Amino acid sequence: MAEDKIKTIFLDVGGVLLTNGWDTAARLRAIETFHLDEKDIEKRHAMAFDIYERGRITLDEYLDNLVFFKEQPFSRREFKEFMFSQSQELPGALDFFYDLKAKNDLPIVALNNEPRELNIYRIKKFELDSLFDSFISSCYIDMRKPEEKMYRLACDIAATEPAQALYIDDRAYYMPTAGRVGLQCLHHTGIAATRAELIKYGFKI
Repeated sequence: MAEDKIKTIFLDVGGVLLTNGWDTAARLRAIETFHLDEKDIEKRHAMAFDIYERGRITLDEYLDNLVFFKEQPFSRREFKEFMFSQSQELPGALDFFYDLKAKNDLPIVALNNEPRELNIYRIKKFELDSLFDSFISSCYIDMRKPEEKMYRLACDIAATEPAQALYIDDRAYYMPTAGRVGLQCLHHTGIAATRAELIKYGFKI
């Protein structure tokens, strides 16, 4: 058990609460649905997604680079609706963290990499603002995990010492940087495993 009592939880969204917003699997489904060229789409995505996820370009600008650089037999609206529809709740995840927050009376802050329009859609669709006290998202701050300064900013915004914050994410390769900043880290592999780890920290479950 960690020596410092946890006062804030920093929680990822995609892969923990919801499916990822626009990952490789979602793009492959789009490629199949809209009969696109996979190599071209992935190349264009790689060139534009970083700045889109940082909030430097809009969804329309990203799509201009990705698919609408030429005339298509489908509309922009159809493609956007498909993108948004890829977001689904992971079974039991929201209920688990709602219960955790209620029983332990501590702030839960979103710490995620997400483009603005997808982030807003997911917040509204799944009422994430009922769970999270605030959203520290890449699209709002022009930083992306695992940049060290993003974790430091998160602690500043939440007014918490790094050692008193628990960072939960499904991507283990983000953990070393967060650990160097001083955050306590929990690699999320599923609700059952996370529940067991949180009990070790002394949380009421």
